[in-house]
Amino acid sequence: MSVSQIFDGANVFVLPFWALMIFLPNWKVTRKVMESYLPFVALAAVYLYLFINSITPENAQALANPQLADIARFFAEEQAAATGWIHFLVLDLFVGRWVYWEGQKTGIWTVHSIALCLFAGPLGLLSHIVTSWISKAFAQSVEEKTVSSSGT
Repeated sequence: MSVSQIFDGANVFVLPFWALMIFLPNWKVTRKVMESYLPFVALAAVYLYLFINSITPENAQALANPQLADIARFFAEEQAAATGWIHFLVLDLFVGRWVYWEGQKTGIWTVHSIALCLFAGPLGLLSHIVTSWISKAFAQSVEEKTVSSSGT
């Protein structure tokens, strides 16, 4: 299997998980699927395969003492770029799954944050943190108003 085929396959592999979390978050099948670590094991195995096959003594030295120019040269190689992309896929999906479960536990709206995780994991994480803060502040404000109006 070529690096290009692995890259394409990994991109397609993650899509059903994102679709379930975004479009069917409360479906029991979504919850069951998202309980599993198997998608991460599969993607991490692909990552490991690509990583091992993309490391040369020169690349290992560059990664051991990272300089931006060396990293740029490393990722200019197709196999290294695919390895880096799989790295993004694994971690973005993991963060998206965490945001999904936080929403399931707390009832905080997460679909926007999960969608952002799909395209830019750290922005989705930031979105969820901000949404969580706002939701908690709003809930606390409503609770304080309810307590003060019932106490008069």
